[in-house]
Amino acid sequence: LFTYLHLAADKPCTDALLSAGTTGIAYETVHLPDNSLPLLAPMSEVAGRLAPQVGSYHLMRQGGGRGTLMGGVPGVYAAKVVVIGAGVSGQNAAAIALGMQAEVLLLDKNVARLRQMDAIYQGHCQTVASNAYEVERAVLDADLVIGAVLIPGAKAPTLISNELVSRMKPGSVLVDISIDQGGCFEDSHPTTHADPTYLVHNSVFYCVANMPGAVPHTSTYALTNVTLPYAVELANRGWRDALRSDPALALGLNTHEGMLTNAPVAEAHGYDAVALDEVLV
Repeated sequence: LFTYLHLAADKPCTDALLSAGTTGIAYETVHLPDNSLPLLAPMSEVAGRLAPQVGSYHLMRQGGGRGTLMGGVPGVYAAKVVVIGAGVSGQNAAAIALGMQAEVLLLDKNVARLRQMDAIYQGHCQTVASNAYEVERAVLDADLVIGAVLIPGAKAPTLISNELVSRMKPGSVLVDISIDQGGCFEDSHPTTHADPTYLVHNSVFYCVANMPGAVPHTSTYALTNVTLPYAVELANRGWRDALRSDPALALGLNTHEGMLTNAPVAEAHGYDAVALDEVLV
């Protein structure tokens, strides 16, 4: 099975794959030597670019929000957009929000990455080193919050509590891109494209799993561009030889014959993990 698995956020799926003895290779845990995630990146780009679009819709009154225009107009404040996480999805979310002329604040623990974003946007995107105090301060002032946090393979950390949401502006909107990895807001739970939002206190939560499914034409091409070479290698060489010859692809192996080979997934569910070398011998 070669696909997105997101097992850290889904114990029933993990147990089913282990019980079936499935060899599961997860797109989202394939790592290149520079720690980039080549098979997750295109969907992170799509979800990141979608987040301000869906957020701006739900900020409108008919979308359930406070009735705020992202870019404002002359003489009226633009929307205040907070993006938590400056990885691939967060960077793309910030880019689109800035293009919509919103006021954008980007938080991340990686100051080097924030420095890079500051250089790209020449100060037009505010960057702040992330900690509990700064997250709270930013969220309370926000019209739109985009959660774009990722720990590869692991469950997303909870950064925004129910209590904090209770103090946010009425009609504010929260978009949780991290929902496929369990979500980074305490009250996040997966929703669908048909029924995407729900209220928490006086704020609108958008937690659609598989956000790129809203734009399948774009997403299919973006994903196939990067997955096809790996799929060809798996088909031509068989999974074991393909993984032995490509350490990046080998890191995608999550399950095999009832064993977990991904440590963050095992930790999320309280299971033991076996070393990759033991499986690939």
